[in-house]
Amino acid sequence: LIYIKRVFTIMRKASWHIFQILTKRSERLVEIAPKLTWHDNVWMGVTVENSDYIHRIDDLRKIPSSIRFLSFEPLLGPLRDLNLSGMDWVIVGGESGPSARPMKEEWIRDIRRQCKRNDVPFFFKQWGGQNKKKAGRLLNGKLYSGMPSIADNQLDLIAYR
Repeated sequence: LIYIKRVFTIMRKASWHIFQILTKRSERLVEIAPKLTWHDNVWMGVTVENSDYIHRIDDLRKIPSSIRFLSFEPLLGPLRDLNLSGMDWVIVGGESGPSARPMKEEWIRDIRRQCKRNDVPFFFKQWGGQNKKKAGRLLNGKLYSGMPSIADNQLDLIAYR
């Protein structure tokens, strides 16, 4: 915990950056979050690969981060009836590399519909596969690059980069 507190101090001092932290260890996150000082430039997310890990979303809801995001990457199964309350952003992507498991287009479309219904920005990162660059990131012939709504001071930080 001492190391993590030091990292949070550095992130606070580097306020001109936005830090996106992503974890699969949501139970540990819930345990340590109250012991940390959260600043607006620290965004917190959890990975949810399939329905076995939906509980991570409930854990993330407990975190006092200014932006909470979900990374459905690699998406390895359908995620129906998601509770997206308290979420600011959803990222979806397929697994990449030589042993990449396939992702079905219907899973992505369903998540996108849920995001739209809940007014949560949707970002489609990649199809994945053995050659992710060749597979690209178009869905239905479109790029989906939704981002969370952020305060003007954070927008200035992004424009500054």
